[in-house]
Amino acid sequence: MAETHSLQDLQQPAVSSKVFIHRDYSTGTICRFQTKFPSELESRLDRQQFEETMQGLNNLYAEAEKLGGMSYLESCLACLTAYTIYFCMETHYEKVLKKIATYVTDQNEKIYAPRGLLLTDPIERGLRVVEITIFEDTSIGSGR
Repeated sequence: MAETHSLQDLQQPAVSSKVFIHRDYSTGTICRFQTKFPSELESRLDRQQFEETMQGLNNLYAEAEKLGGMSYLESCLACLTAYTIYFCMETHYEKVLKKIATYVTDQNEKIYAPRGLLLTDPIERGLRVVEITIFEDTSIGSGR
């Protein structure tokens, strides 16, 4: 009996391996990821680009968790409206999470995808790790 594959199966390259960048708890429980360059990426990615990506993510998560006047105002409004205000507006944290998703997409398009890599948004992994998928086909995204 012949095997049948969907068009999506044929277009997706095979996953070679995955690299996980873990959270850095050395400075407390603030959401921060390690910037140590994994040896699995040496042949595909420049160390400086990797560190810039991780530093960018760390800066965005620091911005999301920063407490300021707006955060206090949001909390007071939430209490006064029995938290129904959140049906009408986004919190500061949610706004920064959208910014992070855009940043990850941008990094994938410009840096990672052309090298056969895929950076996964940490929110998809419960903010535990940054997952980088390594594909067997290194020509991904460069077929233009």
